[in-house]
Amino acid sequence: MDNVRGAKVARLRLPLLIAGSLVMAPLSGHAQLQISGSQAARFTDNAAKAPTNEKSDLESRTSLTAVYESDPGKCNASFSGTVGYSIWLDESFDNETSASMNLNSECELATGLFWDLDNNLREVRQDTTQSDTPANRTRKNVFSTGPRYLWRLGTLDTITFSTRYEQTKFEEPDETDSERAIGSAAWSHLFSPTLSAGVSASYSSTELDTGAEINVETINVTSSKQWATTSLSGSVGISEIETELGSTSQTSDGLVGQLGLTHTLNPSTSWYLSAARELTDSTSSFDIRFEEFEFNLQESITVETTTVSTGLRKGFSDQGNLNVEIFANQSDFLETDDLEETTGLNLSYARPITGQLSGNTSLGYRYQSFEQDQSDNETVNLKLGLSYQASRELSLSGSVGQEQKTSDVGSREYDEFWAQISVGYKFR
Repeated sequence: MDNVRGAKVARLRLPLLIAGSLVMAPLSGHAQLQISGSQAARFTDNAAKAPTNEKSDLESRTSLTAVYESDPGKCNASFSGTVGYSIWLDESFDNETSASMNLNSECELATGLFWDLDNNLREVRQDTTQSDTPANRTRKNVFSTGPRYLWRLGTLDTITFSTRYEQTKFEEPDETDSERAIGSAAWSHLFSPTLSAGVSASYSSTELDTGAEINVETINVTSSKQWATTSLSGSVGISEIETELGSTSQTSDGLVGQLGLTHTLNPSTSWYLSAARELTDSTSSFDIRFEEFEFNLQESITVETTTVSTGLRKGFSDQGNLNVEIFANQSDFLETDDLEETTGLNLSYARPITGQLSGNTSLGYRYQSFEQDQSDNETVNLKLGLSYQASRELSLSGSVGQEQKTSDVGSREYDEFWAQISVGYKFR
């Protein structure tokens, strides 16, 4: 019993430290700190997302959120974080603390010499074949820090050297943690005010707590171009990944790269395309940088990841906003040759109804294919919501939704209806 209580205290420690540091964070100059709290009650008629014997429950969630942006200067930082506590009235799941945060910071120690420190904490699914419930989630924390030096060779050429130490930890002890050292060098040449190109090389060495070692070497050609209404940036190259565990080793290589394209169709409409491919492992930050991508933590460690997404953002004269996104992801697990593929669509629309009342709706569709057991999953979710800004500090909201999942595996199917009301307050 004491061991269990100690584990719960350890899980609480980081969120509490985050919350405490946010409340005590000093403000200077024009730095911006916003702190808000919320209380939500969510009813679901199928809390465990089970195919049969559905059990309804009421979840009460209290949360505190902070957003911080520092003054521009020698040291710059942006931070957003939320810590919350959930209580399940009918005990479908254990009451627990949740936390998420994103910190990006840098300090210029001398001319051209910077020190970077980043941290990302969020909840991820452990097994992507199963539904997204508290029982199938764990917290993933990725911390990285290290120096970066920009060496300017005149006005047209820049060489960048950087080294980083990165640590990935999961809340659940059965997940694999890692420590990573990354070194990179890049040369960039400015051909014109709107065109630059160059070459980059990187090497990373990762040690897992299982004893495995993963080394990745990558060489890329990079480019960036800006037009009046379009911006394009990307890289293409080759990468080699080597995994060693005891006397066993495995090496794979392949084409890798990244693409980012945005185009303004008119003052109220923009279109984007994003794509990336990497040879990496499931403790990396790939799923942080590309949010629709998910690692299956139950699969092998090394993986060839591919993600593509395209979308449209449209604003209307009535202040309504439409977002459309289509995405596709692929995970090719190198040690087992298992393949997971996901395609999906996200639609959302929001607009004011009166000066204080606004409405929103969203539709999501996700199709998953798993080579391991030759199965397919389809998930559809629909949400309708209203929000009311009672004052500058106080807001109220309510929403209802339905989610349905069909699968070749009967135990994965479910149908859920849910409803939620919440109140939010801005403290500063």
